[in-house]
Amino acid sequence: MRAAAAGGSPDGSSGAHERSSDAIRPPPARYPPEVPASTSDPYLATTVATDADASTDPLTAVAPTPPRRSSGGRPGSRTGGGRSATARGSSNAAPPVLVRQVRGGISESEHRGHVVEVDAAGRIVRVLGDPDRVVTLRSAVKPFGLVALLEAGGVEAFELSPAEIAIMASSHSGEDLHVRTIQAVYRRAGISQTILACGSTGMPLDALTAARLARDGERPSPVRHMCSGQHSVFILLARMNDWPLETYWQADHPAHVAYSKAVARAFGVRSDALTTAVDGCGVLTYAFRLRDVARAYAFLADPSAVPASDTREGLAPYLTTVRDAMLAHPEMVAGTRDRLDTSLMKALPGRVVSKSGMEGLRAMAVLPGPRATGGFASGAGIALKIEDGAGFDRGSWAATVESLRQTGVAEGAALRDLARYHRPPSFDPQGRVVAESIAEFDLAPVGELFA
Repeated sequence: MRAAAAGGSPDGSSGAHERSSDAIRPPPARYPPEVPASTSDPYLATTVATDADASTDPLTAVAPTPPRRSSGGRPGSRTGGGRSATARGSSNAAPPVLVRQVRGGISESEHRGHVVEVDAAGRIVRVLGDPDRVVTLRSAVKPFGLVALLEAGGVEAFELSPAEIAIMASSHSGEDLHVRTIQAVYRRAGISQTILACGSTGMPLDALTAARLARDGERPSPVRHMCSGQHSVFILLARMNDWPLETYWQADHPAHVAYSKAVARAFGVRSDALTTAVDGCGVLTYAFRLRDVARAYAFLADPSAVPASDTREGLAPYLTTVRDAMLAHPEMVAGTRDRLDTSLMKALPGRVVSKSGMEGLRAMAVLPGPRATGGFASGAGIALKIEDGAGFDRGSWAATVESLRQTGVAEGAALRDLARYHRPPSFDPQGRVVAESIAEFDLAPVGELFA
């Protein structure tokens, strides 16, 4: 989905969307960094409130609570049968500081936010900040909406390869390998790529590709937009069902309705209860509490762990296909240069699926496996929100890697591979490190609070 106009990275690897700032470059070979001791935060004790293991059945009264709408302000209009996104969150307390920008020992700025880890049953395992903070999914929705195409038989109808499936869940950098992958699908489907309605403003995300296009006088086409893979899901659904192609992006289009229904099922709510907004690329996005985002990604981490009594169980084989495609082709999920989603999956092969969304959101599916904190852990989901939108990526980068370190998912060689994201440096013209983004927080285990 398209980046917001100023200052933010588009959505895809921190997003989706992590074009490096000129000031953020690979750090010197000094690792691991010292992580300053963080102070305890009273915010935690006042914001953790449980729904008592909400039922996964969207038709029951104890299904995951939809995001609350604000009581003041102008009421939003209904979009696509759901409610417009107007809710802010559950608490007025200042969120905790996750990352500080430090220059010469002076804290210049702070990135505040929230982190929550949830297990496959929806229980909060670790949390800092407000797990009920309402967020729009933005590009973090893509693995779940893609299920609509797979469930309809799209893999067989269009002979989709794992790389092609992965790019439909991506916020890609618009590099040539991404363009070729999407174009191959369109040729087999007999569709012109001019149907794409995602635009091309600010694209491609990859700086080297953008520079080459500018040098050659080539104007980027919509296929280089980071959301062209997602838009292809709608277009292929329309092609399969002989629905109009040109209007696929409209909320009441049958392909859009099918996509929304898949999202609703993955999150365990009714489609008519979805809280919606319009994303930067022109299609719908959806609002949920941060804990619900983490729960959905725990489902993505291990779809087979969902019991047969869970209404989401029917999605398990399709989500497994999506998960495995993303794990096998991390370069399709984001890009080959300076994209944290791709770098995480390469540093932790077979362990993590990472997907960012605009405005400082990142969600991760942590597959079952050993943890550095001790023992073997079942599948889990981690969702992280940076309140200021992480405009320079540094806040999201540092907090993401630190969260994986504290949860025992990343250690040793993986942390060294991710060093440039864990403590992003800023350089002066002589190449000296003059500032660093330092994550300093404690992601508290809180499972006993929900026993």
